[in-house]
Amino acid sequence: MSEKETYESMMWTEKYRPLKIDDVVNQRAVVERLKSMLKSPGGMPHLLFAGPPGTGKTTTALCIARAIMGDYWRDFTLELNASDERGINTVRDRVKTFARYADRRVEIPFRIIILDEADEMTNDAQTALRRIMETYSKGTRFILICNYSSRIIEPIQSRCAIFRFSRLAEDDVVGYLKVICEKEAVKFEENALRTIYRVSEGDLRQAINILESASILGEVNDTNVEKTSGISGKAKVEEVVKLALDGDFKGARSKLIELTRVYGLSDRDFLKYANEALVDLNPPNLGEASEAMAKYDYRLIVGAHPEIQLTALLAELGRIGKDAGFKPK
Repeated sequence: MSEKETYESMMWTEKYRPLKIDDVVNQRAVVERLKSMLKSPGGMPHLLFAGPPGTGKTTTALCIARAIMGDYWRDFTLELNASDERGINTVRDRVKTFARYADRRVEIPFRIIILDEADEMTNDAQTALRRIMETYSKGTRFILICNYSSRIIEPIQSRCAIFRFSRLAEDDVVGYLKVICEKEAVKFEENALRTIYRVSEGDLRQAINILESASILGEVNDTNVEKTSGISGKAKVEEVVKLALDGDFKGARSKLIELTRVYGLSDRDFLKYANEALVDLNPPNLGEASEAMAKYDYRLIVGAHPEIQLTALLAELGRIGKDAGFKPK
């Protein structure tokens, strides 16, 4: 396959990922600080990028690697997803091995290790990482990427320059989607692009994925966006929550299993949609129901079995609904 064919077949999230830091969407304060820092890259500290998903954190990290290392950036950059490889052995083995590896074929100031979703690392792994950052700081820079900087231990935060990425504005996301549609010769309705923004909640990566999926069905309109974005899945989650609050545990669990096993809805998305459904339904004891939601969200974060925990959540919602005399609308 030729280079042009390879480019044309790429997923749009990669095909339209900015390559230069100036092209990062709507993060001007972050970009200006980084551009000043890159004037003397040798003095760049470790970096910590925090903010909502899809706001350009990983893209910015890769732009930095390209800016500093040029054509050799792939050889001198290690990218890991810490949520998949969060254990202490990964930190000690893969990261440590790469951090101490010496290669003087070209003149570069340091190697770069990008740790995505670093806030999912265990405390032990973060403690081990702190020591590695200290030991190999002469030849290696770390760029840690997270949604919540509060989940990063203080000794690591104090060793990093922290950059906070803000959620993207609607006009910025819609404008970027328009550019993609024009380059791909896709017909679209502007209202559908704004629907994509609302569904993705400012996550540009998710917005582009929804756009690409909708375009496969033809024109990007509200109907095709709804078919591909999970809006219908959101409605089904609301139905599960209604059944649970109304005391129909078996019916709620049956639909939960269908959503997760048949349609592939993730436990995280189920909880997100369920929380939104609770707010919309506004049961008499919404506060207690929200506390239950937070409890099971935490259990999933620490590694509990998703199906067991979501089933237990439905049972607890049933008790809460019964106590409050919940009547579905």
